[in-house]
Amino acid sequence: MEQQNVSSTVTEFVLLGLTQNPELQRCLFIVFFIIYLTTWLGNFTIITTVITSHRLHTPMYFLLANLAFLDVSDSSVNAPKLLLGLLSQHRTISFNECILQMFLFHFIAGAMVVVLVVLPADRYVAIYKPLRYLTIMNRGVCMGLVAGAWLSGLAHSAVQIGLILQLPFCGPNILDNFYCDVPQVMKLPCTDTYVVELLMVSNGGMLVIVMFIILLISYTIILVKINKHVTDGKRKALSTCGSQITVVCLQFIPCIFIYARPYRTLPMDKLASIIYTVITPMLNPMIYTLRNAEMKKAIRRQMMKRQGLVST
Repeated sequence: MEQQNVSSTVTEFVLLGLTQNPELQRCLFIVFFIIYLTTWLGNFTIITTVITSHRLHTPMYFLLANLAFLDVSDSSVNAPKLLLGLLSQHRTISFNECILQMFLFHFIAGAMVVVLVVLPADRYVAIYKPLRYLTIMNRGVCMGLVAGAWLSGLAHSAVQIGLILQLPFCGPNILDNFYCDVPQVMKLPCTDTYVVELLMVSNGGMLVIVMFIILLISYTIILVKINKHVTDGKRKALSTCGSQITVVCLQFIPCIFIYARPYRTLPMDKLASIIYTVITPMLNPMIYTLRNAEMKKAIRRQMMKRQGLVST
């Protein structure tokens, strides 16, 4: 009973945000607001185009539409709080809201990591088994892969939050970030968190490292296949893979920097957080989907339909 009373004393956290400079805050608000709008516009365009265009009802675009939905969801968990913090000096978040934000963020991010691993696997099957591609990557398999991604994210987040809820919070409530996240919250409990921190690093950081290695191996295999066997459009295919590897690195390297080490404050922490919570959700649709010729044609076709220039 005493443990419960102690743990309930902290009712809210104070977010320090990115900066205390009012002029810089206004500039950052404009920049991040544009990024957030671009994220929504790009990913929403992908989702609606894939749904409405029958030519895009293929395994690859089904997975890309799910990635776009995850990007929008991921950005919407933290970006609004970032924008509000840049507009106002009142930067508090309730204990329950903080827990919910961490749960949703790690739930969505965990699912996204799995989808990013599934995408090169899909391309591997398309390149190595082109005649059996639609048979192997049938609707049931695609649905199962996406469901597995969401379940993996749920399990990851549930473990993280379950461990945090066992800890007593009885005094310090300052979070040196623009949103609630595990590394900052883990500095505040009124008890030794070494064992819990070790479990969290194992659950989060090591998982991200393993997934990143799998992705690099997958893209290496695909690049070798393209280089040896593809003649038409080889340069474009290599360029596309190179761009995707760049985005994967932007997604995973900051995550590894944050979650695969002891939870200590470093000068680059906030920049790393901005990259994988705000920047990469905007870049993913541009690199994975909007550069695709078939997607461009489908978007133009949908725009023409809305303008009444072609029949529906």
